[in-house]
Amino acid sequence: MNLQEICTDIEKAVRETGAFILGESEKFDISRTESKGLNDFVSYVDRRSEKMLVDRLSRILPEAGFITEEGTSEKKGERYCWVIDPLDGTTNFLHGLHPYAISIGLMDKEEVLAGVVYEVAGNEIFKAWKNGGAWLNGTPISVSGTVKLAESLVATGFPYSDFDRLMPYINCLIHFLKHSHGVRRLGSASMDLAYVACGRFDVFYEYGLNLWDIAAGILLVREAGGNVCDFSGNTGNLTGEEIIAANNMVYPEVLEIVSKFMQNKIK
Repeated sequence: MNLQEICTDIEKAVRETGAFILGESEKFDISRTESKGLNDFVSYVDRRSEKMLVDRLSRILPEAGFITEEGTSEKKGERYCWVIDPLDGTTNFLHGLHPYAISIGLMDKEEVLAGVVYEVAGNEIFKAWKNGGAWLNGTPISVSGTVKLAESLVATGFPYSDFDRLMPYINCLIHFLKHSHGVRRLGSASMDLAYVACGRFDVFYEYGLNLWDIAAGILLVREAGGNVCDFSGNTGNLTGEEIIAANNMVYPEVLEIVSKFMQNKIK
């Protein structure tokens, strides 16, 4: 399997789908939005984009199954699986904000082999394949060289439906606000991870995500020389329920801080 060629094929698929998303953004009517749950929205753009991606990715690797956010395919693969978020940052899209992205990961059981994140409006393609490095629009990228948390820019995502650990999360956020260059919230986890991979962010942490939010981003960060784990420091079988991503220098301190606050589940 030539993973570099697969990444090139994925890039073609996301660019075609991204053109559709960008075109719809110019005439989108927010009244056509549906709610899947508390503060969890979906539109015809998400669903149609996902169908387009399922169709195109099926041609790249016909034997692969799918894990999709909108459930447009339930095909199971014996070994390989495409993990698709057709519009990561739907709430941003609904309100005409950037960024929003397409995120595609190819997994071999629990291992991510290839990943592409396409920031649609900014026309930035982040891609990585196993042992092939990480790339932004064809140029190699790496995580930042920031040595101290005090000099770091931290990214996170605010809880929007799972409030079980809200107070520990707020306390953790306060700590980072006081001990870093600042905290940013983009509203797209795949973009947060892509920005860690290219050094724009030094740290990202969040809870309550799903595999389609992070699969491609995990590989981007690791191939760019960074670390990814859950709040206990586990690096395998990450589902999105908990995630930390950081460069090698600040990673130990970040893990210690997030673990200290977020292991406390008292409301």
